[in-house]
Amino acid sequence: MNQLEQMASMAIFAKIVETMSYTEAARVIGVSKSAVSKELARLEATLGVTLLKRTTRKIEITDVGRTYYEYCARMLVEMRSADAFMEKYHADPVGNLRVAAPVTFGNVVLMPALNQFATKYVNVQVELDLTDRQIDPESQNVDVAIMINRSKPEHARGKVLMEIDWGLFAAPAYLGRHPSITDPEQLSRHGFLLFRGPAHTSVVAMQKHKREVEVRARCVMRSNNSRALLSSALDGLGVAYLPRYVANEAVDDGTLVPIFPDWTFEKRFAFLMWRDDPFVAPRVLSFIQFLTDHFANTHTPSAA
Repeated sequence: MNQLEQMASMAIFAKIVETMSYTEAARVIGVSKSAVSKELARLEATLGVTLLKRTTRKIEITDVGRTYYEYCARMLVEMRSADAFMEKYHADPVGNLRVAAPVTFGNVVLMPALNQFATKYVNVQVELDLTDRQIDPESQNVDVAIMINRSKPEHARGKVLMEIDWGLFAAPAYLGRHPSITDPEQLSRHGFLLFRGPAHTSVVAMQKHKREVEVRARCVMRSNNSRALLSSALDGLGVAYLPRYVANEAVDDGTLVPIFPDWTFEKRFAFLMWRDDPFVAPRVLSFIQFLTDHFANTHTPSAA
């Protein structure tokens, strides 16, 4: 009898002792009475001792059987504890949640939702990695990643969180020092502050109704961080091409002015990505659902 078989026989022996009945033990375990008797006989043969004495009227536990039962009972308690742990694990979000997101999007858009999630799920410890490197949940030590792109990668599971609109913005001081901009063709005379990274561009494409314009941008500064470009725009360095969520606060307080706000610029999407795993941990599932609900209430996702 190997150890796994012996553990099964120990459980049967313990159940006989607890019920003091072969018949009741067989009913509780879900096997036949003869199977219970057979397993007990195998266990006694393996151990080389008599654990139980059975008469026509009752079952008696031997001294060695009583002591051996204590070990068997502890084993069953640990098994039940393990089962209870797994039930709780599958029912309640718990453990470390590793999240990766772009730096600016993470600070401006994600953090309010992440703070609410951490407040609600106190047994989940969030580990946030803000980076503008492309993160692949399949190959890197990340549970959930947010990627900003034109389309969802085909190799991973994911959904659209929100649509990201871009626009042109400049400080009133910059506009006051330069010729007015009344037509998109005039933009080629101006210096641009442009993103360097996944959203890298040297041509600003614009559309209004049926008119489409592509402006060859003369770049005066590039950065892989939109907030750095925002700072330069606020200092009047040039016309910044930014995601609207980065510029909205400055537009609201009048320190930036949108240029051609009724034109449509490029669109990208924030994708929530996670591993293609049939056994997704509750903390990950809860986070996916939480972000989905949060962005559905605060933003309008669109399909890419």
